[in-house]
Amino acid sequence: MFPMSDILKIATRKSPLALWQAEEVQRHLALAGAASELVKMTTLGDEILDQPLAKIGGKGLFIKELQRGMLAGRADMAAHSMKDLPAEFPPGLHLGAVMQRENPSDAFVSNQYDSLTDLPAGAIVGTCSLRRRCQLLARFPDLVIKDLRGNVNTRLAKLDNGDFDAIILASAGLIRLGLEARIKKEIDFATMLPACSQGAVGVECKIDDPTTNQLLSHLHHADTACRVTCERSLNNRLGGSCQTPIAAFAELTDNTLHLRGLIGTPDGSRILTAEGQDHRDNAQALGLAVAEKLIEAGALDIIENLALS
Repeated sequence: MFPMSDILKIATRKSPLALWQAEEVQRHLALAGAASELVKMTTLGDEILDQPLAKIGGKGLFIKELQRGMLAGRADMAAHSMKDLPAEFPPGLHLGAVMQRENPSDAFVSNQYDSLTDLPAGAIVGTCSLRRRCQLLARFPDLVIKDLRGNVNTRLAKLDNGDFDAIILASAGLIRLGLEARIKKEIDFATMLPACSQGAVGVECKIDDPTTNQLLSHLHHADTACRVTCERSLNNRLGGSCQTPIAAFAELTDNTLHLRGLIGTPDGSRILTAEGQDHRDNAQALGLAVAEKLIEAGALDIIENLALS
């Protein structure tokens, strides 16, 4: 049993969804007998809301302040959305646990229309994700895609204000915030593959903190971690970031892991897909194998052209 007099500190952003994630970590720590408190921090990604993430440094902007807080001793751990977590960790930090995944799909949200297929030509759809933009325009080239930043409630308010005909959000975020009723339709995976690790929460901590690492083992969900490892392996091999429209989705049936991957151009004019399967013990290798299929199909050309644009 962890000494209740020792209160663990969990670094978190201040957005409602980030707080939900940190509070979920708190709940699981309490079940393991550990007391904790939240250390709320503001990140650069939260402060700069008038520019697309791809242009200001990507989703890593959401976590760098939390990582600095841990390394400075202001926090013992940090709760992250796994899809925001870069491949490389700062020296001294690592991923201590991956929690059970929520619904990984994307959600169609609108006050006027029931699904993507109901949208008329010229309809304005809000998203800040190049991955979503890419897949939307590939199937619905007559849509107008506009950037949409801010937390979930801010984005919904912009929709309700009439700025957009529809917006695309992660189903997991809406479910976790009790806003499931705003989901008009979950977008099927044949129409839109999710972001790598979408719907999963990871807990980062110091490598040389055995007590915290032991506690986090109680939060770890092996099946989710297997799928996340596979998806991140593909993403990492391709050098995935906010600047690259990459999707990866792994499904686990018994001990068989099946992975689908996608990369495309932001305007949707070119889409490459690949898939494969292997035993769950080979999750990382499967991610690399599917990434190589995408590279053979021309993924590096897309990445190089994006870097030049």
